[in-house]
Amino acid sequence: MSKKVVLFAASCVLMAATARSDDRLAFFIPTLYGPQGLKVDSAALLPSGETHSAHFNSQFQTEFTQFNVSLASQLAAIPLPSPASGFTYSLDPGLGVLKRSTQSFGPIYTERADTIGKHKFSVGINYQRFAFDTIEGVDLGDVPAVFTHDNPAAGGRADVVSTQNSIDISVDQATALFTLGLLDRLDVSLAIPMLRVDMTVASNATIYRIGTCPGGLGTTPCSPATHYFANPSAAGGFGNQREFVKSGQASGIGDLVVRFKATAIKTAHTGLALGADVRFPTGDEEKLLGSGASGIKPFLAFSFGAGRVAPHINAGYSWNGKSVLAGNVLTGEKKSLPNEIVFAGGLDWGASERLTVALDVLGRRVIDSPQLQTRTFAGLDGHTTLPDIRFETSSFNVINGSFGVKFNPTGKLLVDLNVLFKLNDAGLRAKVTPFFGVEYSF
Repeated sequence: MSKKVVLFAASCVLMAATARSDDRLAFFIPTLYGPQGLKVDSAALLPSGETHSAHFNSQFQTEFTQFNVSLASQLAAIPLPSPASGFTYSLDPGLGVLKRSTQSFGPIYTERADTIGKHKFSVGINYQRFAFDTIEGVDLGDVPAVFTHDNPAAGGRADVVSTQNSIDISVDQATALFTLGLLDRLDVSLAIPMLRVDMTVASNATIYRIGTCPGGLGTTPCSPATHYFANPSAAGGFGNQREFVKSGQASGIGDLVVRFKATAIKTAHTGLALGADVRFPTGDEEKLLGSGASGIKPFLAFSFGAGRVAPHINAGYSWNGKSVLAGNVLTGEKKSLPNEIVFAGGLDWGASERLTVALDVLGRRVIDSPQLQTRTFAGLDGHTTLPDIRFETSSFNVINGSFGVKFNPTGKLLVDLNVLFKLNDAGLRAKVTPFFGVEYSF
């Protein structure tokens, strides 16, 4: 085998390895500063003559992996549009034929009690884009975090590293939906999401020499060689700033969802359906394409139809399994993703024979989940203060509003347009999420 062939093969292996590492987005935050965490340069020697280990720790490094928990919970709870067809039918016992059971085309993100009818089938595809910009109301482009020295103490170990961090993450999701009426009052649906996730994490680190240079550089006493970032352009090469960046993109199939829905009670104007969503962890959690955990969400859907206006209420509970995103992606340790109480309410209005307007409020009660908190860090010198964060386990509500329309241009084709917008700041959030979809019934 020639050297050129060997070099070419080695290059291919190297490029493949690089591609694999670039799309393992769940590792970006835990490994942002390298496998040993944030270590600055040091020319100082210990009394034993050994090199000083300038290692700094922070809740950003050790606990901000909880960001992965927030993202996994979000991926597990990305609202899927209702897989039920906008055209619903029921059997007319007098005529022995199926007839339209509602005057509107139904909601977009929520469920009504109606089923599509025995042997009826619908197919749809939709697209939505999540551009996450805040976590607990904190701008993802400006997340502060302070790193303290190992065993902080007065003197050199009082130095800290303050960081300004940005996390730019977006999720493009296209979902294929299929619904089959097994019986007149029983539907089964399948949702197949395809995702593309883009992520860039950047951290600008600045050394605050609280202990080694308490009066600032150029004063006495001062020992900049104890903690520094090597920088030829800085005085003596003792720089106090460095930027760390990781960027990548991943795409592929997400977590499959199978939905069963049965109408338990049906009267002239009201209906109650029982259902369950079963989520399969088919998305690669290391690439942030899926939650990494199976889940089941039983739910109730109550709807009332009076003329063209059809109010509805949904309630359910989501049990989630274990995932490395809730544990430790570096070691493979798995922990349970937070369970959630889900609730929604709204109405759909048949504005005309071909147009329905849908309004909804969507809520989730996330139970015992890491939640980011802002705080002020106080240095050991007694006067240096810096913005900082930490994570605390708590339960919180995530509330979104939804406004959309369903248009019937011809036959049994429906075109769906919707905007999802946040109504509070809890959790990992996008201000506005656009939605476009089409569905067809057979």
